[in-house]
Amino acid sequence: MVNVYDKANELAAIIKQSEEYKEYLKIKDEVYEDEQNKRMIKDYKKLQFEAQAAYMTGQEPKPELMEKIQKMGEVLQFNPKITEFFTAEYRFNSLVSDLYKIIGEACDVGANMFDED
Repeated sequence: MVNVYDKANELAAIIKQSEEYKEYLKIKDEVYEDEQNKRMIKDYKKLQFEAQAAYMTGQEPKPELMEKIQKMGEVLQFNPKITEFFTAEYRFNSLVSDLYKIIGEACDVGANMFDED
């Protein structure tokens, strides 16, 4: 009999060995060594979270918030190491998202949600 938790732990170990995860951790450690970079990334993510929270509650984020996000994003783009960090983070998040999708499809979670009866 297959123990699902054992397989989940195996998958976790495999993910930790993936190039996407290793690259993400390496670049994150490098970028976070600089306290200013770390603070700017955290501030930017906090602003993004505020905007997402507004959308999730059915509201439009305030224009001032969106302007802050845009301006901060433009500033961060000029730092090649931060740009590299966001690229690595995106690649790793894509891997995780694909895994969620595979698991969801295997379990029929969310499938046919919008189909007509």
